[in-house]
Amino acid sequence: MIEARLLTKTFRDKKRGEIHAVDAVSFRAEPGRIYGLLGANGAGKTTTLRLLATLLKPTSGSATVAGFDVVREPEKVRANVGFLAASTALYGRLTAREMITYFGRLHGLADPEIKARLARLAVQLDMEEFLDRRCDKFSTGMKQKTSIARTLIHDPAVMVFDEPTLGLDVMTARAIVRFVRECRDRGKTVIYSTHVMSEVEKLCDTIGIIHDGRLLAEGTLAGLRTQYGEQDMEEIFVKVAGGEAKP
Repeated sequence: MIEARLLTKTFRDKKRGEIHAVDAVSFRAEPGRIYGLLGANGAGKTTTLRLLATLLKPTSGSATVAGFDVVREPEKVRANVGFLAASTALYGRLTAREMITYFGRLHGLADPEIKARLARLAVQLDMEEFLDRRCDKFSTGMKQKTSIARTLIHDPAVMVFDEPTLGLDVMTARAIVRFVRECRDRGKTVIYSTHVMSEVEKLCDTIGIIHDGRLLAEGTLAGLRTQYGEQDMEEIFVKVAGGEAKP
């Protein structure tokens, strides 16, 4: 489970002063469900996810991931979370197999276990044909699949996907979405951050709409449709983020 309680991150800018990138955000994501964090670019999605993954420290508030506090127990949080960002930072001179194996070793896995897990992931992600090619020769889709495999090699209980289909072709994006759904079906806690409305409608059990660092609305797709009187997720988002929705 992931639980954020009044999670806040403030940055100071010489020109703009104090910036509340995340402003008292509270929500809960549960095992076997996908929590969709929906917002425009700059809304605070990525900062929120980085706080949960211990890449940033909160200014105030608290959060627990898999039962561990993100400030007091960051090492235990990292052992239980897989964090996939939109940008794929792969070492170009390594093959996909070498890259994933390296991350498995970082998590303390023995080579036989890494080999077995990698074989399963390669089939699930349809990446067997390029496992032994160097990462600098990959397409965007190949890079993203390699990043997902290295994120999952230690079989974390919690998965955080930050705009995982950004820049991908339709077929690769569909494969990623299918794999995210499989993570949920295996009982993992999944947070899925995106601004693609169709992905939210297809994937998410609970949806949180974040804007200017604040969580403005939360609920199931059916619940949000009833609450805001709209069937289309884009129309709901515009009402909420555009300030048209009644408090």
